[in-house]
Amino acid sequence: MTTPETRPGTTLPPAPTALITGAGSGIGRAVALALAGAGWSVVLAGRRADALKETARLAGRSGDGPEGPAALCVPADVTRPDQVDALFAAARARFGRLDLLFNNAGTFGPPVPLEELAYDDWRTVVDTNLTGAFLCAQAAFRAMKGQDPRGGRIINNGSVSAHTPRPHSVAYTATKHAMTGLTKSLSLDGRPYDIACGQIDIGNAATEMTGRMRTGILQADGSTAAEPVMDAADVARTVLHMAQLPLGANVQFATVMATAMPYIGRG
Repeated sequence: MTTPETRPGTTLPPAPTALITGAGSGIGRAVALALAGAGWSVVLAGRRADALKETARLAGRSGDGPEGPAALCVPADVTRPDQVDALFAAARARFGRLDLLFNNAGTFGPPVPLEELAYDDWRTVVDTNLTGAFLCAQAAFRAMKGQDPRGGRIINNGSVSAHTPRPHSVAYTATKHAMTGLTKSLSLDGRPYDIACGQIDIGNAATEMTGRMRTGILQADGSTAAEPVMDAADVARTVLHMAQLPLGANVQFATVMATAMPYIGRG
């Protein structure tokens, strides 16, 4: 789905369009830069307008020209149905269609013992990681089902926590296990409409959210240890590969992790 080279006397098809939530930093920003570099138009969503504009600048799309690959920055809270509706309406108004949703917005929550986790903190994690992902997937589904040509792709950001929890991570772990169910249901319900859905489970990408891993984080045996991390660009390259597949092919689940992180085996 990359943009073809320009040849004399030819008209380029419109660039494919991707919407990335949590695009103002970390994995979301890395994926936005990878997609933009491959010729996609990108809709950058997140709570911080300044951070979204910085992502657009880094992608070389600050001008937001009327034709060709471009970036559209839309500040939005994915936990708010009205803001999600406005986000997808803005994407359709600007680019006419949606080819990819990268469902990435998320939060870890406070790393406290289960019995000390406040209800409001639980709700914040569930509303952001799960309800927000559902609302965005629902809006993308409606757009992809109704556009011509029909179809598109949804890639959900899971986590290795969708398989194995960390200590003091009950809300995050519960939502990431639920993300797997969301991915499977979207895959099934999308089949009649040429909507593919896959999930990327990420372990220890170097972002603001994983800063504790480099300085020392609680392990399952009660010790505290620093953990290896990987470049977020390695995640972005994997998402780009998944995104560029024809809709007749799908990476259902992929795990990308720092090779030496304590995940496989006994630590």
